[in-house]
Amino acid sequence: MFSLFIAQNPYKPKKYTFFMQKVVLVNGLKILFEEKKSSSVVVEVMINVGSNQEEAEERGLSHFLEHILFEGTTKRPTNQLISQEIEKIGGELNAYTSNERTCFYAKVLKKHFTTAVEVLADILQNPLFKETDIKREKKIVLKEIDMVLDEPRFYQWILLQKYLFTKHTCRYPTYGDKSSVLKISRERLLQYYQKYYVPNNMTISIVGEVKNWKKIIENQFRLPGTLLTRKKNSLEPSYTKTKIIREQKKISNTYLALGFKTVSKKNHDAYVLEIINTLLGRGQSGRLFTEIRSRQGLAYDVGTQHIAEVSYGYFAAYACVDKKNVDKAKKLILKELQKLKSLSLEDLAEAKVAIEGEYYLDLEDSQRMADQLLFWEQAHDAHLLKRFIKNIRKVKKGDVKRVVEKYFKNYVMIVLEGK
Repeated sequence: MFSLFIAQNPYKPKKYTFFMQKVVLVNGLKILFEEKKSSSVVVEVMINVGSNQEEAEERGLSHFLEHILFEGTTKRPTNQLISQEIEKIGGELNAYTSNERTCFYAKVLKKHFTTAVEVLADILQNPLFKETDIKREKKIVLKEIDMVLDEPRFYQWILLQKYLFTKHTCRYPTYGDKSSVLKISRERLLQYYQKYYVPNNMTISIVGEVKNWKKIIENQFRLPGTLLTRKKNSLEPSYTKTKIIREQKKISNTYLALGFKTVSKKNHDAYVLEIINTLLGRGQSGRLFTEIRSRQGLAYDVGTQHIAEVSYGYFAAYACVDKKNVDKAKKLILKELQKLKSLSLEDLAEAKVAIEGEYYLDLEDSQRMADQLLFWEQAHDAHLLKRFIKNIRKVKKGDVKRVVEKYFKNYVMIVLEGK
């Protein structure tokens, strides 16, 4: 057990307590248990693989595998039977794939904890990989790709990572591309599954008020331990010049995004970038919203994004504007970034309080808590979850100035030009 202090205001901190336990089973499977008084329980399984681990001929396999595992097991041979098992007890069953990880989770009433674990174990250990399901799922994933390409709010981020990174495999979309999806075979899918879906490459997080969780997990996840060697990503060079990528689209608005290479989650500068992200992009009181939308009336949608993953990171500012206002919006973004070098102590303190409030309110959601435990464990250690706010509080004015000068000199600008 460990404790933190949540500052409701700078003078009267309130105690916030975690109860996380971590165990490793004989087969290498990790379990993170966070006791939380609630009528529900969340069970989430992370497989330590995402699109960053894929070789050139494997693009899109992690994402496709996530899809196909829901299509049938030896015990539940159809998608409907799998979904019905959780939905008939009022629960939720879902999954997602990112550059770094693949996660499957179930949220149910705590009395159905064993059922949730059994269904997840069945999906992950007994897939059928039927040829008919693979053929059908390819059509579904191709439509998913079309949806991303058709929607500029999604597509701008695909373009940004493609051109912002030159060596790191995060430059490729999680879904691969249409050509790679069409080439997926049952044999290759099975090889990829057998390589990565092994106990010492999995971590399970449980958030709720349940007993005998270790024994229940042991009984259901019986896969033998297997030694796995993970692929290392190429070192990403820093940017020495600015790059502008323009693409015309048949849309009314123009979308622009400025991206800057930064650092992974383990780097202390990631906490400084959280401060910068809050100052510039916080809701309707962020500096970019205030200047570009409220004062200048140049955009409806404007904000920032700070991505700090296990092996890479970037910071981006974005706005949806008229084509004629692209240069003006860009100059305002860059101006607001530079103004941070003369940040006041009051504004810094306010940003820290905002981050604290948002962070702990977010963790009140059990699924978000389960997800964050897995994220921090993959990044380094799940116990870092408890030290996040402590590290935010350590950020000083000089840190903000140093980070702005270090990371915000050169950028890639993506412009999706509308009419």
